Amino acid sequence: MIRPIRILVIALMGLVAMSIPAVASVQHLLPKPQQLSQNGQRFRLQRDVILQDDWSECSLLPEVLVDMGLRITSRAKTVVCVKRVLAVAGADEPALDGFENESYRLLIEDHQITIEAVSRLGVIRAAQTLLQLAETEGGSARWLEGVDITDWAAFKVRGFMHDVGRSFITFDELKNQIKLYSRFKINFFQWHMTENQAWRFQVMAYPQLTDAASMTRYAGSYYTQEQCRELDELGYKYGVYVIPEIDMPGHSQAFKRAMGHDMQTAEGIRELKTVLDEVMACFPHAPYIHLGGDEQGILEVDGQNFLTTMSAYVHEKGQRVMWWNPTRNLKVSRENGCDMAQCWSTAGRPIAGLPCIDCRYNYSNHFDVFADVAGMYRSTILYKKRGDSETAGFISCPWNDRKTPSQEDIIAQNNVFAVTLASGERAWIGGGQQYIEEGGAYLPNSGSEFDEFTDWERRFLFHKSHSLQHEPIPYVQQTNVRWLISDPVPNNGEATTEFPWDELKSADVEMPDNVTFNGKKYGWTQATGAGIYLNHTWGSVVPGIWGLNQDLNQTAYAYTYIYSDKPQTVGAQIEFQNYGRSEKDAAPINGQWDYKESDIWLNGNRIAPPVWDNNGSGGGDNENDLLNENFPARRPIPVTLNKGWNKVFLKLPYVETDRNTVRLNKWMFTFVLTDTEGKAAVPGLVYSPEKKR
Repeated sequence: MIRPIRILVIALMGLVAMSIPAVASVQHLLPKPQQLSQNGQRFRLQRDVILQDDWSECSLLPEVLVDMGLRITSRAKTVVCVKRVLAVAGADEPALDGFENESYRLLIEDHQITIEAVSRLGVIRAAQTLLQLAETEGGSARWLEGVDITDWAAFKVRGFMHDVGRSFITFDELKNQIKLYSRFKINFFQWHMTENQAWRFQVMAYPQLTDAASMTRYAGSYYTQEQCRELDELGYKYGVYVIPEIDMPGHSQAFKRAMGHDMQTAEGIRELKTVLDEVMACFPHAPYIHLGGDEQGILEVDGQNFLTTMSAYVHEKGQRVMWWNPTRNLKVSRENGCDMAQCWSTAGRPIAGLPCIDCRYNYSNHFDVFADVAGMYRSTILYKKRGDSETAGFISCPWNDRKTPSQEDIIAQNNVFAVTLASGERAWIGGGQQYIEEGGAYLPNSGSEFDEFTDWERRFLFHKSHSLQHEPIPYVQQTNVRWLISDPVPNNGEATTEFPWDELKSADVEMPDNVTFNGKKYGWTQATGAGIYLNHTWGSVVPGIWGLNQDLNQTAYAYTYIYSDKPQTVGAQIEFQNYGRSEKDAAPINGQWDYKESDIWLNGNRIAPPVWDNNGSGGGDNENDLLNENFPARRPIPVTLNKGWNKVFLKLPYVETDRNTVRLNKWMFTFVLTDTEGKAAVPGLVYSPEKKR
């Protein structure tokens, strides 16, 4: 009788387990809350609630409650209560002119959810935390964990930008991104609407600005004023400031083609004032109007500085002004008309007494998919761990000077979701141990920074498979990928020179602790991640794993072993030169991985590169589409793993390239194994150069 009873008990336990509702967990919250404690209670979903909120006018909250599976009625025992407070106890949020307080307290108990906030924005942030809490593995949750969260933003600006003047993002996709980014407390969308290639903001007074004849790229594509008002209102609902940028005087060839004269003329100023009237009418919720101001000399027109004149006009209308920093021929200052500066390039330094946004190394059009995400997550923001009246936050900027076949290419190749949400968490929680100029663009092998990034990666990948599952996100798990990289050996500018390391690529050759060549002993450096910079894109200011300014005419080697518990065919994501989306570089020649003779072997067999769509061409002109040069724009290469340990070996020469072929010569590599579609890392693999499982 013992055996049947035991079987019955196990069966009953299985039925009970199947009947237990899924409980949402705090472990996936992104960004992490500033303060969180669990109280042991549980709030059941799928029931009636009364919403008590007579002040916030937050239209998003009731929608979130319904999305979570609650039914809002006038008669129920369960309450969702929104309380207005003068200050959220324990919150330490910096103040910044033009921006509301975002702090909130969220208390979840058995029969009540309480939100305390200073402003409507705080209620929106609490609502999005609730929405994340209702996500769970395998579907919607039936219960919420009881928690007490006190939360606030360390930096007031946490933003993303789209350059729709050079490129074009559909209006529906912009709305989609506003909604998605709001879930993660991104609060700032910079809409770069005018460029040399096209003017995208509809101006009723001057329809020629959006005439197809005035555009050189995506001719005829623009946004109507009705759409602009709709996006402004949508941003207001979701707690995202929509900031229009009308770039002046630079990047204005589209204006000149349409109007027949330059912006920096009496006629141009008169017309631009009319343009700004229409812009400000379409964006009533924007705390700033962005006037650009960079990359062209700013002149005097009729004895008055052009940019100062335009800024004064915006001020007359009761609105604040943003500029890029630096500008040419004009100091960025309040006295000259700037209310907030957006720092770009190493020259964009902080300005005393003026709020500054950090975009100096946030140009994701130059980023790889893996190492730069880690670098930005680890970095402080404009040298500070917490925002203040002079340090506003960050904006992630993908500049697509180079044309691409689709908007999905822009989003995927610039890795915009991973980059923005990595920097977004840093800006929400604050911290970072050092600025990227010191910390570099790489992932440490261990320690607190590694642990913190690993936790961010875990949470980001959860959301990639849930609320972001339909977005083109090339990022996959990389914190488990380990390498050993040889000390570099001089190659005298000959990339094909063979060294003793070349004999190590065979599957059956054991890797030595060091290699002696010409009387010198060469060791190995440990590295972690799917993307490794030996010399960064901006190698003079951003360190790779070996620091700054690595010399040309050297060769390094890298290897790891990968353990698979079965034979299987998987996808390999491989890159030796990340093609910047603002570059005119030519594609590699078919049969080669790059112009430096980089190469890779799996178990002694060379992994051949893909067939390049541009095949040695495609460069020299930004109007030639960037095709499959970067791995997010192509299917992964199918490779077969044996059961047991598999050897991956790379040769990495660093030699000069023709600047007309490849301008930014990056010493780097990317390697990670994914499913055959490239959607996710292959589960269960162990990457270990020491063969440690």
